Formats: sequence, structure tokens, C-alpha cells
Amino acid sequence: MRAARFHGSGDIRIDDVPDPHVRPGQVEVSVDWCGICGTDLHEFLEGPIFIPRKGEPHPITGAELPVVMGHEFAGVVSAVGSGVTTVSEGDRVAVEPYWVCGKCAACEAGRYNICRSLGFVGLAGDQGGFAERCVVDSRWIHALGDLPTDIGALVEPLAVGYHAVRLSGLREGGTAAVFGAGPIGLVTATALRAAGADTVIVVEPAAARKEKAVGAGADVVVDPTSDDAAAAIRDLTGGAGVDISFECAGIETVLASAIGSVRPGGTVVNVAIWGHVPQVAMNDLVMSEVTLIGSLAYCGDHPDVIALLHDGKVDAEQFITGRIGLDDLVTEGFRQLIDNKEENVKILVSPKEMLA
Repeated sequence: MRAARFHGSGDIRIDDVPDPHVRPGQVEVSVDWCGICGTDLHEFLEGPIFIPRKGEPHPITGAELPVVMGHEFAGVVSAVGSGVTTVSEGDRVAVEPYWVCGKCAACEAGRYNICRSLGFVGLAGDQGGFAERCVVDSRWIHALGDLPTDIGALVEPLAVGYHAVRLSGLREGGTAAVFGAGPIGLVTATALRAAGADTVIVVEPAAARKEKAVGAGADVVVDPTSDDAAAAIRDLTGGAGVDISFECAGIETVLASAIGSVRPGGTVVNVAIWGHVPQVAMNDLVMSEVTLIGSLAYCGDHPDVIALLHDGKVDAEQFITGRIGLDDLVTEGFRQLIDNKEENVKILVSPKEMLA
């Protein structure tokens, strides 16, 4: 079958790879759509980062370069292994793209998303969503019901935002600020609105993304190039600051503003993956007893996100800004998101021979 594999920085190729084989307890998915994630872009530009290097195989999969990419995907069940009773051939499904050890302290505590040997399908092995078919253990398969598979491909990024909001401890009627209106910032704003936030403020300088932030659920959009974002947020909340802020940009000055924007005793959730070790003004945390927590991916969040989509509480269609075939992955996918990032949120890729 055809699959997009990462061979090194700037080197993604459409290769012919062996067909996957279903083992007991596994499910094969015929992939309809796979989104391009910011992590994929980082790998393309600067990698390998999470992708295992030559001579450094992943501890669970044993894989090393080259690997099949793509982890935001959905499709139709094309085969099931013995013992699988949760789905049947023909079911529409989304995939929670993990490999976990099941034995470390995090896994035993049920927090498998912070497994010490964590790997992602599409980053750490020979399975991924930029391929015609993919095989994963049945525990990672989530039935979509009558949701279309293009919306199903958005369950994964939506789960990232939903997980961050759940970790934050937001109470219904609470106030929140989201720093950065890229894909993850937008889905975080949407998750906040779905969770019952009374006020959602988004901080974003780019004009196109400001408009998208409003569609995603922002009540107010603050431009940090014309305003002191933290001061503006305090003004908008009667001087108090928001209950919770979310750092979705991975920029030191943005993190500082996120800390400065919360009320005394408030919470800052770091959602961004950082490309460097940032400096943090710890006294800003200490003097206001601000809690700073990290949020990684998702853990048990996919069913809730699918339910929100079924209930119409999240409009996911607005995030799809392009649809392409696998052969155009780099030129019309990666390069578009890198060179025209303000205009794009999610570009979906079809590994099928012909787009539907």
C-alpha cells in the first residue's frame, strides 16, 4: 500500500510499504481522512524530534527512521481480529493514536497519556494515518456512529483542547483566556465554550486568525501588538483577571502574559509543545499563588468529544480549510501550513487513490 514516510528533516516520501496484518485484538482501519498536525510540521522542519532516530529504536514499537506519519485520522473498519466485539467491518471510527507500555506508574494510575515510554501512531512506528490502511489495538478505536469521517479526523485535535480544559478545573460560568489562535488554540476556545465558560478571551495578532477565533467561540479577541494583553484581560474582567489561561503558542513572552492575565490564585495551562527550554519568572507565580500545569494530548477524552459533536455543541466543520490527496501532502499540505499559516487551520489528507 501507499504511505507517507518521514526519512529526515524536509524529506517526506510517498513509499510503497507492506500491507498491515490484523492480529487478535486488533482492528484495521481503511483511512478516509487524516489531518496535518503542528507536531508533523515541527518534525518536517526540525526533526526527528519525537520520531525515533536511526540506531535509537522506539522502546515499544522497535521502529526507527523511516516511519509512517499521520496521527489525526478516521476511516472505516476494514478488518477485525479475533476477540474484537466493540466494532464491526464497515463502522466509521476515529483512532486514538497511542502506543503505551501498560506497566509504568502513569499507566497503572490510568494516566496513559504520560506513559514513560509513550509513542504516537504516526510518529513512532510503521503505522500511521498518511497511509491507505492502519492497524491498531481495539482499545484505541472509537465508533463515530453517523458522524462523517472528515469530522472524525478532527476528534483527535479537539480532544487535545477538551483535555486541557478538563485538566484546568474550569467551572461552569468561569472565565478564560486563550493565547494563540492556531489550530490548538482554536479548538481550546471551542472546548471552553462547550464546557460552559461564561467569557472566553482569545489573544492573537493575525487578522485571519482573529476572525476564526470569533467563530470558535471567543467573546473578545485581543491583539497583543496593539495592547498589553495581560492588562487588557484584567481590564475586561474588572481588574481581577481570568480564572484560567491557556498558553497555546510556545513563546516565552506569551507565557509571561498568560501568567499575568489570571486572577490571584488562578491557573495557567500550558498546552504548547516547546522547541526550546523557556525562562519563567517564577516570582510571578509565587506572588499571586498561580498554579501552572502542563497538558499533554488526551486520556479518555475521545468519547466525550464524539458526544459533543453528536449533540451539535461543537462546530468542527469550520476548522477544515483544505482537502488534498496523499501525493500533494508536502506541496499543498505541509508547505501551505508553513507558508500560509494564517489562512489555514486544518488541511485534511485522503490516502485514497482518488479523492471522493
